[in-house]
Amino acid sequence: MTLIRPTAGAADADGPARRSATVRAVAVLVLVTEAALVPLLGPSAALDGTGEAAAPGVGGIALLRGVLFAALCVPLGELFVLRLARRLPGAPSERPRSWAPLATGVGFLAALALASVVSTGNLVPHSLGQMDAAGLYDSRDGKLALLEVNAFLLAALCAFARRPAAQVWPLAAVVVAEALRAHPTAEQNPLIGSGLTLVHLTCAALWVGGLLHVLRTIGPWHGHAAGAALLGLYARVAAVLLAALTATGVWSSLRRMPAATLLDQLTTTAYGRTLLAKVILVAVVAVLALWARIRLSRAADPLTAYAPARAEVIALGAVVAVSGLLTALPLPIRWS
Repeated sequence: MTLIRPTAGAADADGPARRSATVRAVAVLVLVTEAALVPLLGPSAALDGTGEAAAPGVGGIALLRGVLFAALCVPLGELFVLRLARRLPGAPSERPRSWAPLATGVGFLAALALASVVSTGNLVPHSLGQMDAAGLYDSRDGKLALLEVNAFLLAALCAFARRPAAQVWPLAAVVVAEALRAHPTAEQNPLIGSGLTLVHLTCAALWVGGLLHVLRTIGPWHGHAAGAALLGLYARVAAVLLAALTATGVWSSLRRMPAATLLDQLTTTAYGRTLLAKVILVAVVAVLALWARIRLSRAADPLTAYAPARAEVIALGAVVAVSGLLTALPLPIRWS
């Protein structure tokens, strides 16, 4: 029997592919690890020495919030990048497999778990008998929790039915529900706060999910010129998204921590400490984004921007995890 040995060229071609697969696997492992560790270990560090008391099960709730945010980013980012890709003439027809069915399914489970917490009066349920599902219809938080559960379920059905465009409306409903949930009616001018959160969360989802899907799309194109064009097109939109994120984030922070107390609360409250960590991470992301844009515009091979962009995705994963933690911690006492 004659053995056919692979040629040297084939072996050389397989090497970069294997290395790329290894790098992707490591990146996914890092994302999953940070997504679990930040919410679970963060509350104790944030609350240490502040004298504040967190709600029961704050680590688990923060993890569920982070998962819900990530599940929102993935399908919205895919829809955003698919729209950008259609604007590129001559782009390859190959597209990566959609992660929307998995993401919306996970989002449904996370929203269902969070609704179970709301049904017990924001306590972690230890048995089915403790949950009052019917009682969800009697409170504003309960109705919003149910809206998120149903919206993710509908988005998952659209994703599995291969109707990606139809996901926009249920996913938009999740964003609206999160914006309203974050600002109870007892807050001064809650509609302003909800409007800021609506813009902030939408821009964040498009930025995070969009970059992830851009990198996944460039892979199958194997160095085609459309890859650099897609990354450049995304970069121009991302600059606007970053500006909107910064503006709404600063405004929201000043509403909860007035300028006169801001510096003090950034170090003496759990919310402030976590917000400060988020600001630092966003600054790191901005530096990585700038590095990628410089490579994209000046390097001989624009796709050398892939490496810093991939690091940017990992850093954005940390931002999503910290954002989930931020929503679970007690708000500062002094806020307007």
